[in-house]
Amino acid sequence: MADAIIPDFGDDDETDRKLVIICSKGNLDMAYPALVLANAALGEGIETHLFFTFWGFDMITKSRMHDLQFSPVGNTAMHLPGRNTKMPQSLSPMPGMTQMATKMMKKQIADLGIPEVPDFLDQIVASGGHLWACRMSADMNKLEETDLRDDVEGIINATDFMEISEGGQMLFI
Repeated sequence: MADAIIPDFGDDDETDRKLVIICSKGNLDMAYPALVLANAALGEGIETHLFFTFWGFDMITKSRMHDLQFSPVGNTAMHLPGRNTKMPQSLSPMPGMTQMATKMMKKQIADLGIPEVPDFLDQIVASGGHLWACRMSADMNKLEETDLRDDVEGIINATDFMEISEGGQMLFI
């Protein structure tokens, strides 16, 4: 068995590393991977920026951020908690399935002690993370800064995003 490879960030909590996560989806199963990775990066002293675009805006829009959902439609990997039984896709579009799947996922996340999306974003910002909104997506959705969380640092265009992300590791979620 090979030895585990563990990154060495040095003795110092500060690093010159930068992580930029593009959040393009606003459903729960796509929101949490970005937030968990951002939180982990901040814990390692990595400069972290989250850029919200398209449906990722739901995570930072005041009127929608508390109502993110999880839809089993098209999710062929969905299974019942603690079982290897996959949920038949024919059941996914039935009325009430999105609400049931959302409730189930929120409970599983809460049972692990992970905060809900708005609270997780509060934690990320308090730890030094930066939140940015995409100008084109804001214009498409007819949203202004007042429609977004107060800790979004700005609505920026693609050129501004290129400047902010320069030298960073980029993830598109």
